[in-house]
Amino acid sequence: MTEQEFEQLNSIQADTTLKFIGEKVIRGERISPEEGIILFEKGSLSWLGSLANHVREKLHGNKTYFNRNFHIEPTNVCVFSCKFCSYSKLYAHKEEGWELTTEQMLDIVKSYDGQPVTEVHIVGGVHPKLTLEFFADLLRQIRAHRPDLHIKGFTPVELDYMFRKAKVSAEEGMKYLQEAGLQSLPGGGAEIFHEEIRKQICEDKVDAEGWLHIHRVAHQLGMHTNATMLYGHIEEYRHRIDHMERLRQLQDETGGFNTFIPLKFRNKDNEMSHIPESSIVEDMRMYAVARIYMDNFPHLKAYWPMLGRNNAQLTLSFGVNDIDGTIDDSTKIYSMAGSEEQNPTMTTTELVNLIRQVKREPVERDTLYNIIKDYSLA
Repeated sequence: MTEQEFEQLNSIQADTTLKFIGEKVIRGERISPEEGIILFEKGSLSWLGSLANHVREKLHGNKTYFNRNFHIEPTNVCVFSCKFCSYSKLYAHKEEGWELTTEQMLDIVKSYDGQPVTEVHIVGGVHPKLTLEFFADLLRQIRAHRPDLHIKGFTPVELDYMFRKAKVSAEEGMKYLQEAGLQSLPGGGAEIFHEEIRKQICEDKVDAEGWLHIHRVAHQLGMHTNATMLYGHIEEYRHRIDHMERLRQLQDETGGFNTFIPLKFRNKDNEMSHIPESSIVEDMRMYAVARIYMDNFPHLKAYWPMLGRNNAQLTLSFGVNDIDGTIDDSTKIYSMAGSEEQNPTMTTTELVNLIRQVKREPVERDTLYNIIKDYSLA
């Protein structure tokens, strides 16, 4: 949709407040937290989608990014008990979980030798025996074996525990891991920052300030990171906006975030299974408002394994310009939570076709969004 076409759509918007907000977005002006809540509460899905798509196309045109990556999940044994989690096993019941050795994780890396993957994503539970030194050694061995592979790993939940156990500051710990080979951080563990929600769903792990501080330190070291938000459970719209506002403020300060990733709460086999999952309409509303509100985040990502392939395609009309990567079928976090894709793997050809089917232009990127191949030119 062109700017002129959206202005025509906005001109028939009956709600004067929404019309005013739409005009601000068209002019490239930042909207306030109060206006963000109004978008959630009053904006029609078609209008929000058109506005988000305008922002998306202003930033990226029709380009839609993906990468070639694989995941390593060192363990699902965890000292924390997040109520929304379908993945981890408490340390007291560790016999029900798994714990990979360094050699087993290196074997996973070596299984991709000769393949054009560009990123390994390392994230899992918080196991008390997997220490800072253990992971630093793993990073060194991955780097020695395949120095061209970008290592993205560890949420602030994992890092905060490692650092506290090792009795080092976040600054010292992050520098140590960077020297060992860590290059960027994923966005997990953010959940919902607001204290009244966090207290109910994940009280015992790192708080919002701790999460933001670790990402701030990573940015100060020159690392780029991602950010997530878990939506669609007990939070209200004001909690979502509060979460995004805190991220937006840190991005103003550091400029170190690459992408924002809304994560849909899935209710399979967890303590919050009684809560209905959000509808596809609410999912698209979330993506649209995120694209409009997160004006200083260059990219908005949808994890296709969590949403399913068809819904991932739909997000590309609601502000999303990245659908993650090829991943692999060992990724258990998604499937154990009840994601649409129980075997989350796609070939590059399948991803390219998925994007082309909805008239977008596939672009293979690396972790830092450097273009590897623009398939619109192929």
